[in-house]
Amino acid sequence: MKDRLLPYVIALSALFVSSSAIFYSVYGLSQLFAGASKAVIVMAGSLEFAKLVVASLLYQYWDELNRLLRLYLTIACITLMLITSGGIYGFLSGAYQSTATKSELMDKHTLMLQTKQNRFQEQLKGEKELLIYYTEALSNPTMIQYIDRKTEQLVTTTSSRQRKLMTDQLNGVKNNINMLNDSISIYDMKILEKEISNENARELGPLKYVAKSLGVEMDKVVNYFLLLIVCVFDPLAVCLVIAANFAFTRGIDGGEIVRSFSSWTKIFSKRHYIKKRV
Repeated sequence: MKDRLLPYVIALSALFVSSSAIFYSVYGLSQLFAGASKAVIVMAGSLEFAKLVVASLLYQYWDELNRLLRLYLTIACITLMLITSGGIYGFLSGAYQSTATKSELMDKHTLMLQTKQNRFQEQLKGEKELLIYYTEALSNPTMIQYIDRKTEQLVTTTSSRQRKLMTDQLNGVKNNINMLNDSISIYDMKILEKEISNENARELGPLKYVAKSLGVEMDKVVNYFLLLIVCVFDPLAVCLVIAANFAFTRGIDGGEIVRSFSSWTKIFSKRHYIKKRV
């Protein structure tokens, strides 16, 4: 059972991995040469297909091939693997840059909102100092004591006109504090909405955490991660193609695939005969 199914499983896995590698590579190369994207897609697609054929050819006819031709096909296959890896790297890095750029724009917008909010908070701090100043000055109902801001001297007066003037200023300060608090609350809501709606930041969250844990820039972490994927992706596809060739060759040599095909043929013929009799 293992010898019957395993070659097909390997071939199916090789098909999926190779198809994914071809798609990412062709798309990445077409974006790199956007001026002639259609021509690049045709060229890259044909080269990707030829690479898999060459890998199978080298495995099946290694001993029969001319030494010079064998050397050239090996170099060509390795070169095409490098080109495919470059296309995959371009595709993935482009996708990351797009997400990172959007996240950076959102962060800048959030920073701009925080800057405006900080200005209101600075104004609020000044208004609160004025509130304390006027409140202390008007705390005595019979006289007013306050420090003159120009001379920095303590002034004591019983003038009702001065009391009314300072009372009006105190009420104005209270109104300003209320307006500033409202403005700060509005910016709090805007900042919170930006953070909630920033899907790009959530996508990059794990990478930011890893970069922070390692103490390196996020771009470096992403670059290492992409290189790790690239080093595995296309070489694995080619190796699976070779493994499928090996599995099918072994099955044919051992007669397993032939016997499997014969048994399925007999079952199908028997069912067809029974259906016909009925």
